[in-house]
Amino acid sequence: MTEAATGARRYGFGALAHRNFRLFFTGQGISLVGTWMQNVGEGWLILTLTNSPFYVGLTAALSSVGVLLFSLYAGVIADRVDKRRFIILMQLAFMIEAFTVSILIWTNAIAVWQVLVLATTLGIASAFDIPMRQAFVVEMVGKDDLMNAIALNSSLFNAARVIGPAIAGLLIGTVGIAWCYFLNGLSYIAVIAGLLMMRLPYDARPPKTTSAWTGFREVLAYLRNDRRLRVLMILTAILSVFGFPYIAMMPVFARDVLNRGATGYGALTSSIGIGAVIGALGIALASARIRARGRLMLIGGTAFGILLILFSASRVLALSMVLLGFVVWAMIVNNSLTNTLIQTTAPDHLRGRVMGFYSFVFVGMAPFGAFLFGVVAEHVGVPTTIAAGGVIVTITVAIARWLVPEIRNA
Repeated sequence: MTEAATGARRYGFGALAHRNFRLFFTGQGISLVGTWMQNVGEGWLILTLTNSPFYVGLTAALSSVGVLLFSLYAGVIADRVDKRRFIILMQLAFMIEAFTVSILIWTNAIAVWQVLVLATTLGIASAFDIPMRQAFVVEMVGKDDLMNAIALNSSLFNAARVIGPAIAGLLIGTVGIAWCYFLNGLSYIAVIAGLLMMRLPYDARPPKTTSAWTGFREVLAYLRNDRRLRVLMILTAILSVFGFPYIAMMPVFARDVLNRGATGYGALTSSIGIGAVIGALGIALASARIRARGRLMLIGGTAFGILLILFSASRVLALSMVLLGFVVWAMIVNNSLTNTLIQTTAPDHLRGRVMGFYSFVFVGMAPFGAFLFGVVAEHVGVPTTIAAGGVIVTITVAIARWLVPEIRNA
């Protein structure tokens, strides 16, 4: 074992003891900062072109619709191809999209329809990339260090969520939006280089003995027969629709409930990032000692629902920030452990398809939740909407805990 691997295990980061994961983690960290820079730049770009909040929302929706439509099929593909090679192809697609938009902006040829088309294309590529990367993690670290790897990836994602927008704001104000896209395009080089440097078993692709439809039916049959996995998927769907969209309500909550405007929104956004990083790092550090994963996942889900209710009742910015940090912490605990339980439950030959389902309910259904929250909040207000979501989440997790002891005892 190398000195780096020994140090990683000593400090509770077992996943980093694996060379392949260290390469992936480093490249992903650089790329995620670029991704968040582009996300901020995209919103500002479409607002500059249209001065329409509707088009801002439409662009975000088009970026997600690909996951909704194609992630289930992408899961089938993930079990039939060389995952590393396919991920590299998706990174190249992301890179081309980013460079294309930057060139269009610099040449003053950018138009709204181009941004919408490219956002849709990006969403389709993401639909294939997400389940592929999810299923690839276990190939890099094995099942023993899987939870640690998932938690580290989550902490990386949320740390980039804090750093990337800050850099984007500086770039937009000094050198222009195009640089957010251009630097994001360059950032994919780090991921691709890390993937190419990995040492993996030669041609680990499974034989293509069945059609894609047959492969899809296989995972449906498995979900139908495995109650624990099926309920984990249902819980994820419920939280995705009724719990996670609280984040989309933060601008309105800051302006209309706390009366703090953009300053309050920035403070709440910072609390989201800090709570997420703390939660993910906590899971990563404790992963080797966590045995009752199912019970802790249910505790995290219950705490998430209750804290949402408490947050909805706050009218003081400082208290809201603290409560929101705990909300996100509980959410990350629940999500990390759910992901781990699903991946360790799924058999190797079905893991890609199972993670395709997970991507569908976790990411693909989120736009429905955001739309639902927006419609309900329009009539009853944001606090009541968030509180109702918290009640639904709390009740659903309690029912799962009572009716499915297999999860509690996992």
